[in-house]
Amino acid sequence: MKKFCLIDWIALILVIIGGLNWGLIGLFNFNLVGLIFGEMTILSRIIYIVVGLASLYTIYFLAKAAKFCRTE
Repeated sequence: MKKFCLIDWIALILVIIGGLNWGLIGLFNFNLVGLIFGEMTILSRIIYIVVGLASLYTIYFLAKAAKFCRTE
């Protein structure tokens, strides 16, 4: 099995953090990113952008992993 590279791990961790934040928003109307970094400050917007980019990379990562699994 192929090992994850550093960018794979970073992307997966960011997607998990983003998913947990959305879960908190949906369940409790509690935005952890907004609480820590401020509501829609430049820093919180950067966090949202980075998590969004990580999710796009995760789509590529999953496509790459699916291709690897089919060749075995």
